[in-house]
Amino acid sequence: MWHVLEHVSLLNDRINEIKRILKNTGILVVAVPNCNSLDAKFYKEFWAAYDVPRHLYHFTQNSMTKLMEKHKFELQKIMPMKFDSYYVSLLSEKYKSGRQNYFKSIWKGFHSNFYARFNKNEYSSLIYIFKNVDI
Repeated sequence: MWHVLEHVSLLNDRINEIKRILKNTGILVVAVPNCNSLDAKFYKEFWAAYDVPRHLYHFTQNSMTKLMEKHKFELQKIMPMKFDSYYVSLLSEKYKSGRQNYFKSIWKGFHSNFYARFNKNEYSSLIYIFKNVDI
């Protein structure tokens, strides 16, 4: 699920359906924006990944893990989507200032990624790998 989960209505029902169709030992891969990223903190209400009203949910590493544990999925790994910080910063900069500022966007994306390396993997978007453990 590549940037899908934040868009679905009836979130728990959708995860139950995923659970139903996934094999007992199946692996679920989910990519979502991370609202604890530095670019989210910098752009605040202008952060493009909030994308209201299309994004119905916003996730942190903790909230994503707890949500999936509730549905008997076990976290296997979290990986960064390093290029997302540049794209999201480019959109966010336009939302914030009303114009494109490529240099500032690239700088903010780089800064966000650099910060994330030393701050609990808080990249702009994250890929989660979960194992179905409800056997």
